[in-house]
Amino acid sequence: MEQVKPMKLMALDQEDLQVISSMVQDSVLKLADIKYLPGERRLVLTMNRYLWETDANNQKRRMRARSVLSISRVDAVKAQKINQTNKDMVLSLLCVLFEETNAPAGQLKLEFSGGAAIAANIECIEAQLADLGSVWETDNRPEHHLEG
Repeated sequence: MEQVKPMKLMALDQEDLQVISSMVQDSVLKLADIKYLPGERRLVLTMNRYLWETDANNQKRRMRARSVLSISRVDAVKAQKINQTNKDMVLSLLCVLFEETNAPAGQLKLEFSGGAAIAANIECIEAQLADLGSVWETDNRPEHHLEG
């Protein structure tokens, strides 16, 4: 199998964050893989990221990598529609959004399937995405069925 270069990205503005959002779309993770570290003002998500970049134009290169999304300068975190006692709950990340409230501060929102969400009040956008190691093939390609 051809080697895949690990992804390493940093976001310092909304445009950068949109790129990271596209790279983490359809990542899966357990609730236990989400850590809020208030002393460090950091929110960390460890996930199995779907490598959309290897599946460009649906070329059947379906791969995942263990990845970390780290969000810095976090002042508070809230969860919606997430049973926080079920650490084995599997979440599918749909997108990362940012709404500015008092520039450069705002709310960064992680939206998951089923209406679940995590909102983080942040001082400014400062996020990093990094793949941790080797990639593996997967039989499943994420699909979204839109209701009309």
